[in-house]
Amino acid sequence: MFLSHPRGFRDPSLVAERLAMLETEQSVQPLREWAAHQAASRDVHIPQFDPAEAGVDAKVLFLLEAPGPMTNAGNRRAGSGFISVDNDDATASAMWSARDSAGLHDGVIVWNIVPWYLGAASRKPTARELVDGAAALREMLTLLPYLEVVALTGRYAQEGWRRHVALWFADGPDVVDIWHPSPLSLNQPGRRAEFNESIAGIAESVRQG
Repeated sequence: MFLSHPRGFRDPSLVAERLAMLETEQSVQPLREWAAHQAASRDVHIPQFDPAEAGVDAKVLFLLEAPGPMTNAGNRRAGSGFISVDNDDATASAMWSARDSAGLHDGVIVWNIVPWYLGAASRKPTARELVDGAAALREMLTLLPYLEVVALTGRYAQEGWRRHVALWFADGPDVVDIWHPSPLSLNQPGRRAEFNESIAGIAESVRQG
């Protein structure tokens, strides 16, 4: 279910609708169980997977660095509680626009190399957090049997994957580097066009099978 406009979670009723969907959408339940176990064992806050995305049926994984403030429903400015292209922030909006332009509406899941909330967007993962987050990611990837492409968005996702994940998935999905969709990244000359071209290329790769 891909919305017709970005920043859909500005509307609280859409967040409530997605929370209800979270309880019934079967493709996301194994991922919810995995995330709940990680959160309890590590004593961290991990946002929910978006049940409107592909869940365990995903063919494309967009891997970012860590959950942003608008994923945390407990913040003063409450976020949605989801890792979602529908979040009310510029990063999610850029991802929504690129996917919509490319027709990449289905078969996608979005996650982070460090899956737990770190705080302000300026707070970057430490080397230790990348090690721990990548270990958790290796477990999560075993739940995605149809994965064809992993898009590493930005330096932290790329570094974490290459140092701590790639060896375990040498014969796995295609891995591509793309720019991070944050304004700080995409507002630099030429990057937004390159980002959009990368998403279009991923969409075409998946369509060709």
